[in-house]
Parts: sequence; structure tokens; C-alpha cells
Amino acid sequence: MPASSVQNSFRCAALALLAVLCCQTAVAADPPGYTLARQGDSHDFDFLGGAWTTVQRRLKARNVGSQEWTAFPANLCLTHYLDGIANVDELHMPTLGRRGLTLRTFDTEKRQWSIYWVATPLGRLDPIPVVGGFQGGRGEFYGEDKDGDQPVKVRFIWENLDANHARWAQAFSYDDKTWETNWTAEFTRSDPSRLCDQGRPRRS
Repeated sequence: MPASSVQNSFRCAALALLAVLCCQTAVAADPPGYTLARQGDSHDFDFLGGAWTTVQRRLKARNVGSQEWTAFPANLCLTHYLDGIANVDELHMPTLGRRGLTLRTFDTEKRQWSIYWVATPLGRLDPIPVVGGFQGGRGEFYGEDKDGDQPVKVRFIWENLDANHARWAQAFSYDDKTWETNWTAEFTRSDPSRLCDQGRPRRS
């Protein structure tokens, strides 16, 4: 075989191998469903306005295959702003002695929600939001963060179950292949006059 033909054969084989490796890398880049392009509507979170009692469940240890959960109650009050394109809720976790605040903003050009979180005692706003929107009664929101020093992909799932019930779940992906759900919440609508004071959960 002429030297030029050998070189061409090696070149073709190298290009084919490179293409396979690139495709494998692309396939393995993100866990199932992960996207930063999901869109929604400015009224996606209208259902969440008002007051809610919740049962929170949090995984005791993440990324170790744990099946042990801690359950605790929490009360949530949510207020809409700017004709609904922004909202703020405060979550009071009395048995933990903690509070958390969620800020959601809707980009009317991108048609996309961004969700930010800050909690006591540190009071640090997570600067990178999860983004997305609802399709029907289910909302999906994705982003990137760190669990300690380890980079993770993050997924929020919101479900508007009916007029008086909702569900939320948070999951992390450590390997870009699978999701581990580590926090869930079941919501039941409550009376704002009993549960909230000027849009914030009453301290009991």
C-alpha cells in the first residue's frame, strides 16, 4: 500500500475515533432532563400566593446512598410583586430555629423564571439561580451549584396538585448521569390571617 494511502487511513481512523469520543462526551455531559432553556409564563407561580403549612423532608446525608430522612414542619407565606413577575416567600422552620427566603423573578424576554435562595444563619444569597418554567401543573428548574467543594447540577420540581395542595422536590446530580433527591416538601393551603403577619410567617 502506498505511503499516502496509509497516512490517509490513519487520518480517517483518528478522525473517526475523535468523533466517537466527542459524541460520548456530549451524551454524558448532563443528567436526564437537564436544560437551561426551559421556558414558562409570568403566571406560573400565581397558585403559590398566600399561606401554606408544609411537611419538609430532608435527606440526612447526601451522595452516600443514604435512605434516611429527617422530617420537620414549616410555614410559608408568599407575596407577589411587579404584577406577578416577581415574588418572595419566607419559610419558617420552628423546630430547627431557622428561616429561609426565596426570590423568584420572571424575565419577560426570555420567558423564564430564575429562583434564588437565602437562609439563616449565614444570610448568603446563592448567586446562581435555577432557571425554567411550568408546562401545565409541573415546573422544572435547573442550574449549577456546589455541595461543599463538589460541583453539582441542581433540579427543582414544582407540582401544582390542586387548589389547596402543592409539592416541591430538590435533587442534585454529582455524576452528570443520575439525580439524587435530597429535599422534598408537601404544601397544604392555610389561612393567611392566622399564619402570616404582613406577608411573613408568624413566630410562635
